[in-house]
Amino acid sequence: MSTADAKARRSQLLSTYGIGGLFPSETSSFMIVGLDFWNEDRAPVISEPRLARSLGVKELKSPPAGGRKDVPVVRFPQTQICPGCRRIGSAADLGGDWNASQCKCKEGRAGVALSPFRLITACTRGHINEFPFYNWLHAGHATTPGDKHYMKMVSLGRTSSLDDLVLECSCDVPRRSLDGASQGHAMKGILSCKGLRPWLGADHAEVCDETPRVLQRGASNVWFPAVRSAISIPPYSEALAKFVNKHWVSLEDPATVNDALMAKIAKDSRGRFTVAQIAAEVERRRGEQNGDAIGEEQLRQQEFGALIDGRDATRDESDFVCEKTVVDGDFDGDVPSIITDLRKVTRLREVRALYGFSRLTGSTDADTLCTLSGEPKYWLPAIEVIGEGIFLAMDRQALSDWAGDKFAQKRRHSLQKAANRQAEAFKRPPITVDIAKVALHTFAHVLIDQLSLDAGYPASALRERLFVDEEMAGILVYTASSDSAGSLGGVASQADPEQFAKAISEGLTRLSWCSSDPVCIESTASGTDALNLAACHACVLAPETSCELNNTLLDRALLFGTHEEDEEDAGLFSEFLARA
Repeated sequence: MSTADAKARRSQLLSTYGIGGLFPSETSSFMIVGLDFWNEDRAPVISEPRLARSLGVKELKSPPAGGRKDVPVVRFPQTQICPGCRRIGSAADLGGDWNASQCKCKEGRAGVALSPFRLITACTRGHINEFPFYNWLHAGHATTPGDKHYMKMVSLGRTSSLDDLVLECSCDVPRRSLDGASQGHAMKGILSCKGLRPWLGADHAEVCDETPRVLQRGASNVWFPAVRSAISIPPYSEALAKFVNKHWVSLEDPATVNDALMAKIAKDSRGRFTVAQIAAEVERRRGEQNGDAIGEEQLRQQEFGALIDGRDATRDESDFVCEKTVVDGDFDGDVPSIITDLRKVTRLREVRALYGFSRLTGSTDADTLCTLSGEPKYWLPAIEVIGEGIFLAMDRQALSDWAGDKFAQKRRHSLQKAANRQAEAFKRPPITVDIAKVALHTFAHVLIDQLSLDAGYPASALRERLFVDEEMAGILVYTASSDSAGSLGGVASQADPEQFAKAISEGLTRLSWCSSDPVCIESTASGTDALNLAACHACVLAPETSCELNNTLLDRALLFGTHEEDEEDAGLFSEFLARA
């Protein structure tokens, strides 16, 4: 994607500058528009039928690249400010043209570029609009109809806070700073939400009764992507499935398939696949497409089963190689008894698809999730990355028994109260806290921290994938990155039983203490919306790119116990550490 000299990687269009998000470009600011305007013909198809089916679409496609208008943008915000004369207005007001980049003032003629206004407004339903600078200054003051208002924003030069930015007008209304504009109800009585969705076009406004919030243009809560990912597993990762996918346009419709076509396609495989094999794969895929939709839970269950079953390396071009290292707890080294299986994942392929976005809260509820196109599309943007990793499974019954103890339930009750308060504040159903998942999640962060030391990867290049429900308990820590920290084999090598035992012992011992203890371990609430207990940046918080749950639902005390007399040995790994 490009705008003049501005460029972004394909992966950024799903994670940082996606549809409806703001893209900074030198002194300008743009918004990525919806799929209706993308150059679909230049978008390569990414095959991952499981993920496409779970999202209710026919195909996944990589964002187009290589052309200036492959992924169009619109200017947002429209409100500009001249750094020279400090006037506020649209590009047409200040520069005389809708696409002007400089003001008509003396300083503008000297080459001073216009800058986008610092503030915007948005509501929890995803609508976004300009900051009402005129209404903010003139609120409560009578104005004479027909008067022209030339407005400026002056910086007092003391600090960079909003209190230091003052609006003034050519009329006699008193000056007013922007102090207080970011408060929750600052726009009440000044601006009502107009339901604007500029990424879809000017004619896609909705009726909305919410009071918008004022945000800094570059704030992180302006755009939260809704991304779902899937690991390619057999049979989808096998050479036959990938070969059929290349010819799926010809094979999808049974009415157009005949013996001659099948023979020609089999010949294209150069002897690798027979007509019968291709026909069987085509029927399997057609049957899946006509089946019921699958959700996130089914995706994880299928992947967990594939990781447990494993798949040895062969000559076939498989995207999934998972070697069994330890089965049924048969460890030679000193490893917690709750860990039952260990796998060396030397090759995996992950596909990540963007299916919507939200603002302010990061919620993916139906009321807050914004669509990527004006009309439903048969495809969604996605990227694929290749990596490697390490997978371990735990004894689910032993984990459930521990989770039912008084100590674990006490911690669960504290987190559930915080989740209920969060839900009440945002007027949505509360999440149900699974304390076993919180413990596994925290343990995954311990693994990420330790593997970043042993495997030679930065922690931000490692990712977690949790497999937790009533039947399964497992953790996949892997690297699937499109940058220089790609697949070097360092993580998979840690699946050697002796190496793994050493890493587990060292990681648990090191993070059983935090440099912020006893404050950290005794914390009764921390993190976003108080959804963490004993967790801080000195111990188990991980880079945002590594964590599935945005660094929430973490509690180090679940692994190690607390300093209370009756809770010192109540952690999931307390007995192991005492033995070690």
